[in-house]
Amino acid sequence: MAFEKENMEVKILSTKFIKPSSPPPNHLQNYKLSFFDQIADETHLPLVLFYPPTNNTNTYNEEQLEQSLSRILTHVYPIAGRFTEDDSIYCQDQGVKFVKAKLNSKLNEFLEKAHEDVNLALLCWPQDTWDVDDTNILIMPIVIVQITEFECGGLALSMSHAHTAMDGFTTFTFVHEWSKVCRLEIPKEKIDFLRFNLAEVFPPRDLSKLLLPRLPHDNRKDTKLVAKRLYINEDSISRLRKEVGDLCFKPSRVEMIIALLWRALIRASEKKHGHLRRSLIGVPINLRTKLISLPQVEKSFGNLVIDAPVKFVPGENKMELQNFVGLIRDTVKETIIACDKTSTEDVVSAVANIYNASFVAQEWGGNEEVDMYTSSSLCRFPIQEADFGWGNPCLMHFGSRHNQYCWLYDAECGNGVCVQVDLKETNMHLLERDSDIKAFFEF
Repeated sequence: MAFEKENMEVKILSTKFIKPSSPPPNHLQNYKLSFFDQIADETHLPLVLFYPPTNNTNTYNEEQLEQSLSRILTHVYPIAGRFTEDDSIYCQDQGVKFVKAKLNSKLNEFLEKAHEDVNLALLCWPQDTWDVDDTNILIMPIVIVQITEFECGGLALSMSHAHTAMDGFTTFTFVHEWSKVCRLEIPKEKIDFLRFNLAEVFPPRDLSKLLLPRLPHDNRKDTKLVAKRLYINEDSISRLRKEVGDLCFKPSRVEMIIALLWRALIRASEKKHGHLRRSLIGVPINLRTKLISLPQVEKSFGNLVIDAPVKFVPGENKMELQNFVGLIRDTVKETIIACDKTSTEDVVSAVANIYNASFVAQEWGGNEEVDMYTSSSLCRFPIQEADFGWGNPCLMHFGSRHNQYCWLYDAECGNGVCVQVDLKETNMHLLERDSDIKAFFEF
């Protein structure tokens, strides 16, 4: 089987299933999903890490990579299982799908083109994750790994995971720990970095009694999205801080960059439609360290995220950059306060209220007159240090293409920030022409 794009071809060489090196005991074979898993998107999210050719990646040790995956699966046992229809994962060593592929290009030539067109990274996605929805999510492996070799050395390691089972914290922690297990040959009895207690803290619920039904939105269905990679260096971040001006707090670089991007998207929408429209940007918050009364969830496997719904209303909100920064800061703070309850029932109720009022309500999430985006910061996550013995990755690519998204992450080289923007094609063309985007970002 082969897949092509711009005269580049990926051939699938082999497919197998990697199982845990020892099976989970009987009492762990039915892993219950939590409330937060239930409300996660039913999609597969690929992550691709590119590694430059070195002596180690020219002849990487396939056996060592597979054995380390097998050992770590003994600890992270749910991802080797399969979903059932009763909000659980049946864990009986079905395994993680492991694909080996070859691409007919040198990595340096590929990267040169990929920096211009990051959509080339799609070649290194596990191909059976391209068309995942609620009709086939239950029959797919929860995790699919693909290792793609380039001519004359260099590798791409892709891992695609079912969002229903894992959020970004879980995924990036897993990949980072797997790289250490591989590089340092850590034995399975010393692998212990996640807890599997979320369903005990937040048991699954009858969502029909808690959540409004999700309404279709054109951002999510039958829409072709393309990706663009932007880079903002430290000097431009300093200029951006001056542009924001004096506030009663010192904004983080993430807050300023999201504000800049969101305002540019709102202006692009104005050019497209001829008038300012309402806009909603979800800012994901990892609640593990925010729920002060629940310290036992700080390292929990699964999903424990809520999107802070930051809303722009023409005529009510000003267009100055510092107003966007303040709006983002205030909404994130209010969302954390609303969710940080001593009772888990109150946490669930708060999350349901936020979800219903913003992401599915007819006024906002279900309204075609509202532009919807998500912006997630992956800065300071350990994914940059995912060294399997091949050095650190030289380029990263994040999956999705199911929603208009901005992914922020620390630049592979230097101290700046990279942004992968996934947008509708027409919106991308307008964003690229925005004066702020041209003034602060490099393409």
